[in-house]
Amino acid sequence: MADTVEALVEGGKATPGPPLGPALGPLGVNIVKVVAEINAKTKQFEGMRVPVKIIVDSKTKNFQIEVGTPPTSALILKEVKAEKGSGTPKTNKVGNLTIKQVKKIAEMKAGSILGKNIKQAVKEVIGTCQSLGVTVEGKEPKEIIAEINAGKWDKDL
Repeated sequence: MADTVEALVEGGKATPGPPLGPALGPLGVNIVKVVAEINAKTKQFEGMRVPVKIIVDSKTKNFQIEVGTPPTSALILKEVKAEKGSGTPKTNKVGNLTIKQVKKIAEMKAGSILGKNIKQAVKEVIGTCQSLGVTVEGKEPKEIIAEINAGKWDKDL
């Protein structure tokens, strides 16, 4: 039978202390090994909280780690180097993304985003930009979505 431990860790900076150590200790796995693997798998999300799931085989003490992705909003804010979204997104903008950056975020979220293809996933990320006060290619997110629907960005997606 397998035991599962779920935790939120800072990307690339997990430690054997709480929340991982106390949860993994009773399972008899090598905590240092688990932490090292988590840090390797979450390095790209440095500075963000990342959901991880550690599945431990109670007989063999072997483990497997599944890494989730941070929320879309956190990925957008990291990309525009902003601490938080705009309190008034219609009038106050906190940053601008290129369509290439939006596509990168959409690809990172591929497993957990609703869009069935990259074009839909990109539009979903752009929708999040709207509420954060982030422009795309210097334009309002709604304008870019209309352009994507019209096929203007097909070669970039």
